[in-house]
Amino acid sequence: MNSPHSTESVTPTAAAGSPVKAPRITRRRAETRARLLDAAFRVFAEKGFGAVRIDDVCGAAGYTRGAFYSQFDSLEELFFVLYDQRATLINEQVRAALDAVADPTDLESFVDRLSATLLLDRDWLLVKTDFLTHAARRPETAARLITHRAQLRSALEAKLAESKFSLPAELGSIGEAARAVIAAYDGVTVQLLLDNDQPAARAWLARLIRQLGVAGRT
Repeated sequence: MNSPHSTESVTPTAAAGSPVKAPRITRRRAETRARLLDAAFRVFAEKGFGAVRIDDVCGAAGYTRGAFYSQFDSLEELFFVLYDQRATLINEQVRAALDAVADPTDLESFVDRLSATLLLDRDWLLVKTDFLTHAARRPETAARLITHRAQLRSALEAKLAESKFSLPAELGSIGEAARAVIAAYDGVTVQLLLDNDQPAARAWLARLIRQLGVAGRT
């Protein structure tokens, strides 16, 4: 499964002639955070977000509740860190797919590259879907999730705009194209949760994006 964590980068400095002392506390905090995120991801995928308690995450990570609260205020906050990590990964995958296509009018190649590389981690989809139902019953949490999804869509729009791809007129604006890609992705992931057939999911993703117009009309 994907686990896109980033650790804090530290460049220690010291006066001339003095030994450089690594900031062990900063590194330890980064390691603690990464282990808690990894553990939470596993437990969320196994049990479902609503059935998980902070003690479950701490037990899986090998930490106390104090260590958890030194990093996160709640399980919801932890989830949004996981969500943003996956959103960053998806945007990087879109960028890589765009960079791999030399001709800005060759949308067919872009769709093929995108559908072949876009994140389709079933464990993450289970976690995200569980949280969606959790958020749907809590207006404040739902509003926060909507904001995070909007940020993902805005990042996709920026990547499409930077690429100078020629989008078909029937698709509308770049913003509408980004919405179409996300809608196709969301639809495919629902089927993937049920049948766990990733090759079929990728094939359907490419087909749906083409039908939405991203690859133009033949």
